[in-house]
Amino acid sequence: MGWWSDAVSAAKERLMTDHRTIRGVQVTVVNTRPDIETTRVFEKLDGALGVIEQYQPHRMRRFRRDVRGIIVKRFACRAAFFGETRECLIELTFAGEGKFSDAQVAASIVHEGVHARLLTMGLAGHPGCGAREERLCRKAELELGLAVPGAEAVVERALASLDLDDFEVAPNVDWQVAQQRIAEADAAAAARRHSDA
Repeated sequence: MGWWSDAVSAAKERLMTDHRTIRGVQVTVVNTRPDIETTRVFEKLDGALGVIEQYQPHRMRRFRRDVRGIIVKRFACRAAFFGETRECLIELTFAGEGKFSDAQVAASIVHEGVHARLLTMGLAGHPGCGAREERLCRKAELELGLAVPGAEAVVERALASLDLDDFEVAPNVDWQVAQQRIAEADAAAAARRHSDA
């Protein structure tokens, strides 16, 4: 019965998936939240990539070379880079709820782009180097924030992260607990939708 359940889940995910090329980057949105408009997510990604293109075009060129594409879906953190697929993940609610600026989403894309650049150069994933790598990513966020007018939230977050000790700047995440929190947040959002209807 497990294969059937997996097949049904995969079919549902395909129905919720949309693809576009934005500013030369393949973007895939897997929208599992009916309260988030997929078009709004694509608009946010266009705005964020536009910020990078305008204020740090060198990073945008590297991103296009080093990353296969961006996937947007529910996840346990704002963004991630998956070296095995060379994909940058942006979390669905981070991009789609309208709470974060284009510059904030751009900063996460830049952050993951640094992970991709380091992997391309053979400098990523070495034992004991996680905190150093994470700080390089946060410094890139800071540089972007300082270049973009009105991006104080980006600067503040990057500076706060750079002040953390090694364990805090590159923590070990319990992904099972993180997935449980996502399920709880999605259930709460669904309950709000039903109570508002």
